[in-house]
Amino acid sequence: VGDLPRLSLGCDFHLSYENITDALAHPDRYVIGTSRYLLVELSNYSVPPQISDTYAKFIATGITPIITHPERNPILQSEPEKVLRWVELGCAVQVTASAVTGAWGEAVRRSAEWLLKRDAVHFLASDGHDMKRRPPVMSGAREVIAKLFSADLADALVSKNPKAVILGQPLPYLPQPASKK
Repeated sequence: VGDLPRLSLGCDFHLSYENITDALAHPDRYVIGTSRYLLVELSNYSVPPQISDTYAKFIATGITPIITHPERNPILQSEPEKVLRWVELGCAVQVTASAVTGAWGEAVRRSAEWLLKRDAVHFLASDGHDMKRRPPVMSGAREVIAKLFSADLADALVSKNPKAVILGQPLPYLPQPASKK
């Protein structure tokens, strides 16, 4: 029998005072499996002005926020430099595979590519919710990233970094974002 997939519990953490306070006090309730990585989803309607301070608090306690699908956030599409600052602070970024292939529209695809060009992406995820509307398919996006950037980058985003999270290890691919590219 070959290697079986290893599943781990996790959730998109929604920012509220109560959630943040509880997560800082009881991180094991929110992090992925037994790791110190936390998936954070921002609202499409507002980005709290104090979010950098919140990320810094998580990082100071040893929790690495993974910002999920910022390329799909209309606010961050118009202010993508915020994402670069959060990566410089110590956050990681996860983009959606179907965003890379253009399924969410051209603006979202351009936003994902902008982040990739600036070395500000650490994970590629399916964000699959069901088998009909949003199936968990990543092969097309992996091919796009391999073609536009490199097969090594595609492998890091799809395999190496996710494996490190599940094992609770540091990310093997941890670039410093380049704001001038």
